[in-house]
Amino acid sequence: MPARILIAEDNRASLELVEYLLGTRGYTTRAASNGGEGLRIAREMVPDLVICDLQMPVLNGYEVVRVLKADPLLGPIPVIALTAYSMPGDRDKAIAAGFNGYLSKPIDPETFIAEIEHFLRPELRARRTENGSQSEP
Repeated sequence: MPARILIAEDNRASLELVEYLLGTRGYTTRAASNGGEGLRIAREMVPDLVICDLQMPVLNGYEVVRVLKADPLLGPIPVIALTAYSMPGDRDKAIAAGFNGYLSKPIDPETFIAEIEHFLRPELRARRTENGSQSEP
């Protein structure tokens, strides 16, 4: 079964694009529009992966990853920073804060899924047939 992915993103256009791309591959997604809501949903669903914007209302991405990584149940879940920040050192800062990966906006729809799947256990990745269509595991 493909992974369950939580997307914490307050920018509607970015959220819709990420949901669409993941949905076309058969992933189940839940969305949160702020960090507080993201933590609540993470506790409810215990996702296989979290994609988290760094700059959000209520709790920012750094606060979210700190709380997630401190929780014994949620700590092992990979958390990917998805952000418009792209200054030198931003990636290193995010990784040092506890993020497992870092992706800059705007995302590239051609490579996004492969970048995300890198952080999923193989059995949670969507499978493709040789002709490129979706198949069930």
